Formats: sequence, C-alpha cells, structure tokens
Amino acid sequence: MYRFLLTRQWVILTLVALVLIPTMIRLGIWQMHRYEERAARNQLVTDALSADPVPVEKLTSPGHTVTSGERYHAVTAKGRFDTDREVVVRRRTNSDDEVGYHVLTPFVLADGKVLLVNRGWIPANGPSQTAFPTIPAPPRGETTVTGRLMPDETTEASGIKNLKGLPDRQVMLVNSAQQAERLDAQVLGGYIAQTAPEPKGDVPELIGRPGKEDSALNYAYAIQWWLFAAAVPVGWLVLVRRELRDRRAGTSGRSAEDTTPAAV
Repeated sequence: MYRFLLTRQWVILTLVALVLIPTMIRLGIWQMHRYEERAARNQLVTDALSADPVPVEKLTSPGHTVTSGERYHAVTAKGRFDTDREVVVRRRTNSDDEVGYHVLTPFVLADGKVLLVNRGWIPANGPSQTAFPTIPAPPRGETTVTGRLMPDETTEASGIKNLKGLPDRQVMLVNSAQQAERLDAQVLGGYIAQTAPEPKGDVPELIGRPGKEDSALNYAYAIQWWLFAAAVPVGWLVLVRRELRDRRAGTSGRSAEDTTPAAV
C-alpha cells in the first residue's frame, strides 16, 4: 500500500518537504540572532541613557572613535561657544519630518581643545537652502553644556553623500576629523547632541532621545518559522494518510463490484 511513495509525484513532494524543514529552521535561527542583536543594542542604549553624566574628556579625545558602548552616554563640558565658526548641517529633519538644518557649534574647552556640539534643529530659510540661516545665539561666556555623546557621521554608516561645493558654512556630515581640518584645532572625536542648557526660545529644537529597535518582531518571526518547520512533516503525514484512505476505499469498491452477482 505504500508503493505510491515511490511515484514521481510523491518523491518530489517528499524531497520538497525535506528541503523546507532545515531551511525554515535556519530562518528561525537567523531571526533569533537578529532578536538577540537588537536586544543587546537596546540594552546598550538603555545603559548609556541611564548612566550619570561624566566629563567629556573621560570618554573621548582628539582622533578617538566613539564606540557603541560610549554612544548616547551623557557627558558634560565647561567652556565657551564659538559662534563665529559655527556651521549648519543640511537636510536634517525634526520630529515632524520638516526639513531644515542641525546647528553645529564649536565649544572651546579650557585647554583649547574643541568639542563639537549639535545644538539642535532649525527650519530652513527657503527651499534652496543656499543662504546661511538666522540662528539663535547660545549662552555667552563660560558655560557648562550637557549632551549625549555621538560617533562621527560617515557616508558608509549614514548613507549621506558628503557633497562638495556647498554654500559657505554648510556641511553634509558631522565629522570631527573634517571639522578639525577646517578649524585647525584639536577636536575631540565624535560630537554631542546637546540636552542642556535648553534654548530660551523654541529653536534650536533639541534632538529627542533615541528610540529603541523593535526586537519583539524578530522573536515572533523566529517562532513562526519554527512552527512552519514543525507543520511540514505533520502536513506530509496527513497527505500520506489521506492517500492511503483513498486507495483503500478504491480497493474496497472494486472488490465489492467483483463479488456482486451479474443481473439476470
């Protein structure tokens, strides 16, 4: 009765099932790895945001590359804003997806080193974005600034092209190495997204806290793939039993016809 399993149709069906099972198991494992990676990144963000602020030079220095463990960590710095050498970062959006600029202001520390401070978002003066916008001034004189430490932006990491020939005092990326060359100064690696002091008016609009990645979806997908993998052999068995039942019913029907007396 099981000889039908050797037919072409059933051999193909069985081979497909044997391929699907390990494929779905691997897809589930891949999704679980994605879940663990995102959960780990979320934990790094949580730890950094909940950590007490530290002096910025404890975490970064000229030429330093900000690590994933240092990213978003709250830092403080004492010095003065150098608005004469301030630039704006083009094509940046606020929480309402409006296009404008980020204000990038050098912050000169007591020892002469420079910390790049992203003071927040301002709207563009016009659609062309060719003229340098009007920017509210930061506090004058010596002040203490607090912010979240961020790594340098690169085209590879952000997807933003570092265009040349931009209008004066406009840049595409926040990059300490590029700014060190422009300023001819020792610039600490990375930059900070300012959180305090808050601006007196509505602008610059401070950059909001970073969101967390949705890792729960990857966990659900992993379970889903494994359920699919378990369903394949169950479905194959159901089809085999149905085929057996149909064949037995067909055999019984033919046997009954053979034993029925011919009509006179």
